[in-house]
Amino acid sequence: MDASFSRRKILNPAELKALNERSDVKGGLQMASHLGAILVIGVLHSQAIGSWWVLLTGLVLGVLINFLYAAQHELSHSTVFATRKVNEFFGRFIGFFMIFPRDFDQIMHFAHHSHTQNWERDGELVREPYTLQSYLLWLFGITYWRNRVVGVIRRARGVIVEPYIRIEEESKVIFESRMHLLGYGLIAILAIAFQTWAPLTFWIIPMVLTKPIHQLQNTIEHLGLSHEDDILENTRSTRANALVLWLCWQMPYHTAHHTFPSVPFWKLKDLNSKLEAQAGEVHRMGWIEFQIEVIKKLSQKDESQWPMDEVWVVPTSGGRMRLKAEG
Repeated sequence: MDASFSRRKILNPAELKALNERSDVKGGLQMASHLGAILVIGVLHSQAIGSWWVLLTGLVLGVLINFLYAAQHELSHSTVFATRKVNEFFGRFIGFFMIFPRDFDQIMHFAHHSHTQNWERDGELVREPYTLQSYLLWLFGITYWRNRVVGVIRRARGVIVEPYIRIEEESKVIFESRMHLLGYGLIAILAIAFQTWAPLTFWIIPMVLTKPIHQLQNTIEHLGLSHEDDILENTRSTRANALVLWLCWQMPYHTAHHTFPSVPFWKLKDLNSKLEAQAGEVHRMGWIEFQIEVIKKLSQKDESQWPMDEVWVVPTSGGRMRLKAEG
């Protein structure tokens, strides 16, 4: 099915206008609940230091921090708050916290939406095809963090190699990277001056060690799907319960999000229902189910050897399955 034709058939202009409506209240409640959860767990983590409970609080804290990227993603689309400047403020704050500068991420992500699954132009696909080894290194966060840190340092030096960054965008990406390094350096200096391990204890260590859990969502959305220009064939939604939907800011409705990226996260469930009513069931898998299947396939042959115009990672039961919240 042609992607643009699919969009026209799914929603009429009035329906799209209604779904595109932003809300400072809805966005604020989601943001407050996520940041509030980090604050509460952070307090519990401080109280757990010195006991085995610190492993549990550190795990939860790290997961909550990593999934702040779901917020950054929505803030880049300016769909969290009705007030655009508020989206930008929180986007920059969270981008700094995630070591993922907001302007760079926004440019990369818009290229991803414009050219989904296009090897040369998709901002999130400019990489070598996975081997089993390279996939596992990415899944466990080893190459992920290498790319994040090395990328910020390289761009701060004024070296831009990303093909999706236009010449007129380079200066702001370079400046942003330099501001990030300045901020991280200042935090390090203050930590040394005050002889505190707080940045490592409550931020870096939990975030780095729990990255593999966040990668379960990051890797499922497009890998093993067709590289055709068809959203229904190149994008996958995720089987998710209510907690995961909250944690991911409703991004498990990923096919719906790609169909109409301007629709706020809190309306994606309704959009997904309209999408499936008009276009049929979307591709959908669970986190663990997907990992088992993709590792099994990459154990057989590298990603480059699987068909580019076919779906090669499918549910064990076969076919498409509807997305609905469980629990």
